[in-house]
Amino acid sequence: MTTDTRIDPTTEPPRRRTDEILAMLAERVGGRFTASTVFGSPVEREGVTVIPVATVRFGFGGGGGTDPSSQQNGDGGGGAGSGAPTGYIEIKDRRSRFVPIVHPARMAALCCTTAITMALILRPRHARPTEARRRRPAS
Repeated sequence: MTTDTRIDPTTEPPRRRTDEILAMLAERVGGRFTASTVFGSPVEREGVTVIPVATVRFGFGGGGGTDPSSQQNGDGGGGAGSGAPTGYIEIKDRRSRFVPIVHPARMAALCCTTAITMALILRPRHARPTEARRRRPAS
Protein backbone atom coordinates (compact mmCIF):
# COMPACT_ATOMS: atom_id res chain seq x y z
CA MET A 1 0.00 0.00 0.00
CA THR A 2 1.41 3.37 -1.00
CA THR A 3 0.26 6.77 -0.02
CA ASP A 4 0.47 9.37 -2.72
CA THR A 5 0.52 12.86 -1.27
CA ARG A 6 0.63 15.56 -3.85
CA ILE A 7 1.47 19.12 -2.99
CA ASP A 8 -0.53 21.74 -4.76
CA PRO A 9 1.91 24.48 -5.89
CA THR A 10 -0.82 27.11 -5.59
CA THR A 11 -1.34 26.34 -1.91
CA GLU A 12 0.63 28.64 0.34
CA PRO A 13 1.58 27.77 3.90
CA PRO A 14 -0.55 29.54 6.50
CA ARG A 15 0.72 33.02 7.26
CA ARG A 16 1.51 33.84 10.84
CA ARG A 17 1.74 37.19 12.55
CA THR A 18 5.51 36.73 12.79
CA ASP A 19 5.73 36.50 9.00
CA GLU A 20 3.81 39.75 8.70
CA ILE A 21 6.07 41.49 11.21
CA LEU A 22 9.22 40.32 9.39
CA ALA A 23 7.79 41.37 6.02
CA MET A 24 6.95 44.81 7.41
CA LEU A 25 10.45 45.19 8.92
CA ALA A 26 12.12 44.13 5.68
CA GLU A 27 10.01 46.58 3.70
CA ARG A 28 10.66 49.51 6.03
CA VAL A 29 14.36 48.85 6.59
CA GLY A 30 15.06 47.87 2.99
CA GLY A 31 13.29 50.96 1.70
CA ARG A 32 15.65 53.23 3.63
CA PHE A 33 18.90 51.61 2.54
CA THR A 34 19.54 52.69 -1.01
CA ALA A 35 22.68 53.51 -2.97
CA SER A 36 22.48 57.11 -1.75
CA THR A 37 22.59 55.84 1.84
CA VAL A 38 25.98 54.25 1.24
CA PHE A 39 27.20 56.62 -1.46
CA GLY A 40 26.13 60.13 -0.51
CA SER A 41 25.12 62.83 -2.97
CA PRO A 42 28.04 63.83 -5.20
CA VAL A 43 29.55 67.26 -4.65
CA GLU A 44 31.29 69.07 -7.52
CA ARG A 45 33.69 72.01 -7.07
CA GLU A 46 36.25 73.36 -9.52
CA GLY A 47 36.27 70.29 -11.75
CA VAL A 48 36.58 67.80 -8.88
CA THR A 49 33.66 65.53 -7.98
CA VAL A 50 33.60 63.98 -4.51
CA ILE A 51 31.26 61.12 -3.63
CA PRO A 52 31.07 60.28 0.09
CA VAL A 53 31.11 56.54 0.91
CA ALA A 54 29.80 54.92 4.09
CA THR A 55 29.57 51.40 5.46
CA VAL A 56 26.05 50.50 6.52
CA ARG A 57 25.13 47.37 8.49
CA PHE A 58 21.73 46.25 9.60
CA GLY A 59 19.89 43.19 10.75
CA PHE A 60 16.49 42.20 11.89
CA GLY A 61 14.73 39.19 13.26
CA GLY A 62 11.58 37.97 14.81
CA GLY A 63 9.89 35.02 16.33
CA GLY A 64 6.83 33.67 17.94
CA GLY A 65 5.67 30.91 20.16
CA THR A 66 2.76 29.32 21.91
CA ASP A 67 2.18 27.76 25.29
CA PRO A 68 -0.64 25.23 24.96
CA SER A 69 -0.92 24.67 28.71
CA SER A 70 -1.84 28.30 29.38
CA GLN A 71 -3.34 28.93 25.93
CA GLN A 72 -1.05 31.90 25.30
CA ASN A 73 0.91 32.90 22.25
CA GLY A 74 3.21 35.75 21.36
CA ASP A 75 5.02 37.28 18.42
CA GLY A 76 7.71 39.89 18.19
CA GLY A 77 10.38 41.38 16.02
CA GLY A 78 12.98 44.07 15.90
CA GLY A 79 15.85 45.49 13.95
CA ALA A 80 18.91 47.67 14.25
CA GLY A 81 21.38 49.35 11.95
CA SER A 82 24.50 51.44 11.98
CA GLY A 83 26.46 53.49 9.52
CA ALA A 84 29.95 54.91 9.54
CA PRO A 85 31.91 56.99 7.03
CA THR A 86 34.45 54.93 5.12
CA GLY A 87 35.99 57.43 2.75
CA TYR A 88 35.23 59.20 -0.48
CA ILE A 89 35.62 58.72 -4.21
CA GLU A 90 37.38 61.59 -5.93
CA ILE A 91 36.85 62.07 -9.67
CA LYS A 92 39.26 64.50 -11.30
CA ASP A 93 40.45 64.78 -14.90
CA ARG A 94 38.48 61.68 -15.92
CA ARG A 95 40.30 59.59 -13.28
CA SER A 96 38.92 58.28 -10.02
CA ARG A 97 40.43 57.19 -6.74
CA PHE A 98 39.10 56.02 -3.40
CA VAL A 99 40.45 57.88 -0.38
CA PRO A 100 39.84 56.06 2.93
CA ILE A 101 39.07 57.98 6.10
CA VAL A 102 41.51 57.13 8.88
CA HIS A 103 40.05 57.16 12.40
CA PRO A 104 42.60 58.59 14.88
CA ALA A 105 41.54 56.25 17.73
CA ARG A 106 41.83 53.17 15.52
CA MET A 107 45.21 54.31 14.22
CA ALA A 108 46.51 54.89 17.77
CA ALA A 109 45.29 51.45 18.85
CA LEU A 110 46.95 49.86 15.83
CA CYS A 111 50.25 51.63 16.54
CA CYS A 112 50.22 50.60 20.22
CA THR A 113 49.38 47.00 19.36
CA THR A 114 52.17 46.88 16.77
CA ALA A 115 54.71 48.36 19.20
CA ILE A 116 53.82 45.89 21.96
CA THR A 117 53.94 42.97 19.55
CA MET A 118 57.34 44.01 18.20
CA ALA A 119 58.69 44.48 21.73
CA LEU A 120 57.57 40.97 22.67
CA ILE A 121 59.04 39.43 19.53
CA LEU A 122 62.37 41.24 19.62
CA ARG A 123 62.99 41.22 23.37
CA PRO A 124 66.24 39.57 24.41
CA ARG A 125 65.77 36.07 25.66
CA HIS A 126 67.50 35.41 28.96
CA ALA A 127 68.37 31.76 29.04
CA ARG A 128 68.62 30.06 32.37
CA PRO A 129 72.04 28.63 33.10
CA THR A 130 72.13 24.91 32.59
CA GLU A 131 73.53 22.42 35.07
CA ALA A 132 76.66 22.01 32.96
CA ARG A 133 77.44 25.70 33.11
CA ARG A 134 76.80 25.94 36.82
CA ARG A 135 79.38 23.28 37.72
CA ARG A 136 82.90 24.35 37.27
CA PRO A 137 85.62 21.78 36.94
CA ALA A 138 87.84 21.47 40.00
CA SER A 139 91.36 22.69 39.47
